[in-house]
Formats: sequence, C-alpha cells, structure tokens
Amino acid sequence: MLRREAEARRRLMEVVERFREKGATSPERALTAQELGLPPYFERAMHRWLGRLGIFVEVDGRYYLDEDRLRQLQEQYYRAGYRRSAHYIGILLMLPIGLIISLAILYLLLFSGVRLFPGEFLLILTIVMVAVSIIRILYWRSRRRRFGG
Repeated sequence: MLRREAEARRRLMEVVERFREKGATSPERALTAQELGLPPYFERAMHRWLGRLGIFVEVDGRYYLDEDRLRQLQEQYYRAGYRRSAHYIGILLMLPIGLIISLAILYLLLFSGVRLFPGEFLLILTIVMVAVSIIRILYWRSRRRRFGG
C-alpha cells in the first residue's frame, strides 16, 4: 500500500511539474490536457480523486494549477506524517520499556559471565526506570503544550 501511495505522489508531482513548465498556474493561462501533454489517465482522474483534491482547476475544458491549494495540501500531508510518527512514539512510551531494557541488560550481563552483587542490578534497574520515566514525562508534557491539552 505504501508503494502505491508513493507511486501516486510521484505521478502527481510529475503532472504538477508539467503545469509549471507550461505556465498554466492561473485561470488566464489555463491550457487543455492535450496542450499540456498530460497522460490519458489525467482527465479520468479529474472526475474522481484528483478533482476532489482541488489542485487542478477546470475552466471551460482548460486546466490550471492552483498553487495555494497545492501548498495547503502539502502542509496537511506533512502535519499528518508528523502525527503518525508521534503516535508510534507514544505507543512505545506506553510499553513497560524500562522493565524490558532492564531485563535485557540483566540477560546480557548474566550470560556474558559478569558477576554482580545483588544491589548492583537493582541500582541499574532503578537508573533505567527513572530515565525512562523522565523521558515519558517530558514527551507527554511537550504533547500537551503543542496540542493545547
């Protein structure tokens, strides 16, 4: 699915570049699909998803690129991408990651032949848990400030 989305974005940007090359960026400079040398799928797509985006505007059978609408959609796309990555970070921070890291350290230390006093592992465990807790607090605090929660 990601491959199809990337392919659709690439094709869309090729069409946008074609409009810019031909100078069809205002209603007065609108051109037909043939004059722009657009692929055959363009007019079909204009009646479906491409038309709904509002990037390309049709005026009497001629098309032009709405740069403001394109910029607006690009900003929405980048914001959505940011939220998606932040969502995954939030999920990771909700996991008992401090305990998982501590157990991984214990496993590595025990099987590498290192001898620990009982209190040393508890100290390592405490440090890891405190560090992860501080990271969680700072992360959630920044999220609340950013989204006004």
